[in-house]
Amino acid sequence: MLGKAHQLVTVHPRQPTSTDEELFAAERETVVALRSDRQRIALIAGELAYGFEALGDIGPAVSLFGSARTRVDDPAYDRARELARGLASAGFAVITGGGGGSMEAANRGAQEAGGRSIGLNIELPHEQVPNPYIDLGLEFHYFFVRKLMFVRYASAFVGLPGGLGILDELFEALTLIQTGKISHFPVILYGSDYWRGLLDWIRASVLAHTNVAPEDLALLQLVDEPAEVCRIVGAAAAVQGRPRRS
Repeated sequence: MLGKAHQLVTVHPRQPTSTDEELFAAERETVVALRSDRQRIALIAGELAYGFEALGDIGPAVSLFGSARTRVDDPAYDRARELARGLASAGFAVITGGGGGSMEAANRGAQEAGGRSIGLNIELPHEQVPNPYIDLGLEFHYFFVRKLMFVRYASAFVGLPGGLGILDELFEALTLIQTGKISHFPVILYGSDYWRGLLDWIRASVLAHTNVAPEDLALLQLVDEPAEVCRIVGAAAAVQGRPRRS
């Protein structure tokens, strides 16, 4: 008879909670595989085509990343709304993750200024409900496809106060710039009170240990005024050959 240490463990595979998990956990016995690799490739290709077709004519745009947890009565909500209003008035479409909080504020500000308000929603285990201020809303299954859309159709990134999602998108953008995958692409941290501590840490630790170069740190721009964000984005769009819409 087997001892406790040698007893067989019965694995009961569970259903994947998202298309991303179905892909990443395809080789694990603990998660049910719902598709073949051929089917996954076809689904990814279809999602890419869906995004390219829907966003191909939006013109110059800015991707704003913010927290879904920002409350309507939080000053950060009003600041995001004001910034998006200014960008839309300057001729830029506003792209967000499509959810609530600061994303909702940005889409709301864009609509108020008569600009294009775009939300790229994502399938999550706990459903993210699109906010009501979106003119063009897309639903993505794969995070990496959604991230591609944020980069391909934007002239700049703006990081509003937020958490892990914003940090993920922020540093991925910086990596693309550092490695030369994209160029003339501003990464703006909006709100010095919130973001200054991050920059201080990068200088004191990461830069001090020579794990980044001074020019890498210079890729991040700390800005407090909407007009300055519009100026930076407008200059980048001109270099990129993306004239603003009047």
